[in-house]
Amino acid sequence: MSHRRKAVVVGAGPVGCLAAIMLSNHGWKVELYEGRPDIRLPSSKAASQQRSINLAISHRGIAAIQSVDPNAAQRFMQSVIPMRGRMIHHVDGRLDSQIYDRDGQCINSIDRTLLNEDLLQEASSSPNIRVFFEHKVQGVDFDKRVMNIRDVSQSCELDVSFDLIIGADGSYSTVRRQMMRVLRMDYQQEYIRHEYIELRMPADRDKEGRLSFALDANHLHIWPRKSFMLIALPNQDYTFTCTLFAPSSELDRLDSPDKFVNWFGTYFQDALLAIGEQNLIKDFTHNPRSPLICTRSNPYHYKDRGIVLGDAAHSMVPFYGQGLNCGLEDVRILNVLLKQEQVSPTKTGNEADDLRLSRALSRYSQERHKDLIAIADLAMANYVEMRHLVTTPLYIIRKAFDNVLYSLTRGCTTSLAEHCGTLSGVEYAEGEPRGWVPLYTMVTFRPDVSYDTVRRTAEWQKRIVEAVGVTTLMCVAGVIWGLRRSKMI
Repeated sequence: MSHRRKAVVVGAGPVGCLAAIMLSNHGWKVELYEGRPDIRLPSSKAASQQRSINLAISHRGIAAIQSVDPNAAQRFMQSVIPMRGRMIHHVDGRLDSQIYDRDGQCINSIDRTLLNEDLLQEASSSPNIRVFFEHKVQGVDFDKRVMNIRDVSQSCELDVSFDLIIGADGSYSTVRRQMMRVLRMDYQQEYIRHEYIELRMPADRDKEGRLSFALDANHLHIWPRKSFMLIALPNQDYTFTCTLFAPSSELDRLDSPDKFVNWFGTYFQDALLAIGEQNLIKDFTHNPRSPLICTRSNPYHYKDRGIVLGDAAHSMVPFYGQGLNCGLEDVRILNVLLKQEQVSPTKTGNEADDLRLSRALSRYSQERHKDLIAIADLAMANYVEMRHLVTTPLYIIRKAFDNVLYSLTRGCTTSLAEHCGTLSGVEYAEGEPRGWVPLYTMVTFRPDVSYDTVRRTAEWQKRIVEAVGVTTLMCVAGVIWGLRRSKMI
């Protein structure tokens, strides 16, 4: 006798919602559990604004959503604001636009809550998915396939059975901690020495009194200041969400609103004018200082019974804008592997383990790990670039060199739509990317290239650039030496 299997997804953020939709599409019964209240309720809006880092969603995230739910992808793309490059704000007030891609490809600013609400609504409307809010995981027995839940609203506990559990419950994942009790999981957690504070830049008004953006809306704005930086991303309501990243020691000494305003005005004068002193004081006083955490784990699954995705498996610093994109890509990769292993949503007989499902989850852990390590390292390295290197002559020369070689060696550019069509059935394209491709382009606009391949290709290209630089310097030195020698003779 056969029965339709049930998957339990813990965490109703974007990754958890997409995972629930994906399994529902495969024919599973799905229950989605979230410890917090429904973010769509008016009472939840104020709390969600406390943590409002905008998302820079790029090709990897879009391709992932498209492969699982094309309608949701098409719908939320109507709400994004395309950002075609970085706008560097120098201390002296100069502006420097650095375009992301010569072909005009953009990253997209979207409100975290807006994307989450859209995917949550899509999950809630599926007849195969039941959603439970204010239900907190207390424990998981993977061998018995039972999860213990506390229903906060009813002040009671209940046991929930499952065939498969997916932990998408964030950096401090309960599912991951429970999995570590039955699995030899390597786990590492690191807080970096920087923290962030959310700030908000209000809408401006044009000459006719209509609402307008205070800054160019089609750029990601960066104020790089070596050891700290400010960034700003546009919102649909003409405001900008600003995030200040700084060492904890730097923020510790700014222990009063006056000190903070004076410091902020010294380094971000144009931003202060656009935000306004009173708004800045309000945000500094009310918005929390939040830590930046990086976690790594391996493996990500236990037998055929559980797997962790997104931040529950791999938190990373947000400096490549790939945290969410990578989490959504996790779901796409798992979706592909379930298809390739022909995992059935029904179970026949009394077999203890599903070998096809176990193989799919095992392949995920083996094949995904090197990619997740690669993007975590790349994200940390990009912080140094964003807060300092983007203003240096060597960086600008390197970018120009990248663009020249990219133009000379590239073939036909594959559109995002073409990538989406291909990646619904395969993990990535086979082999290395053809020609010379800049690192940022590979990470952001090439979802057909794995993060590990990106890192290896970037290291190879870096060695070539360094060799060219050394050769050039030797040639210049030789010419100078020759000229001086000829004068001596």
